[in-house]
Amino acid sequence: MNKTILFVCKHNRFRSKVAEAFFNKLNKNKNYAAVSAGLIPGGYPLDKMQVAIARKFGLRLHGRPKPITTDLLKKMDLMVIAADNVPASLFHNKKYNREEVLWKIKDSIDHKSNETREIISEIEKRVIELVRSLK
Repeated sequence: MNKTILFVCKHNRFRSKVAEAFFNKLNKNKNYAAVSAGLIPGGYPLDKMQVAIARKFGLRLHGRPKPITTDLLKKMDLMVIAADNVPASLFHNKKYNREEVLWKIKDSIDHKSNETREIISEIEKRVIELVRSLK
C-alpha cells in the first residue's frame, strides 16, 4: 500500500520544497512518497540564493510553487506542516483520516545565507527522524 506525505509551508517556495526534496532523497521505503504545497498560492519564483544553498546540500529545488487543493488533502496519509506561520488548525478535518505533524520551522525572512543554511539543516534533521520512524 503506497502512502503519500504532504509537506506544507506558507508559499511552497522554500521550507516545504526542501522537506520534500530531502525526503525523496533519503527515503528508501518505496511504500512512501512525498509532495509539497503551499497554503497561499502565488506566482512567486523560487529564491535563487536559497536554491543555490540547497544545491550544496545535494538538493534540487525546482518548479513553480504549488497550492494546496482539496483533492490533494484527500489523498494524503500524513501532512507535515514545515512552518511556524501556518496554523495546523486549518487542516483538522476528521473526514480526511490522516495524521498531521507540526514542525514549526521558521521562514527565512531576510534571505541571508547563514539563516538559510540553518533552516535547511533543521529540516534535514527532522526529515531524517521522519524517515527512521516509517515502517
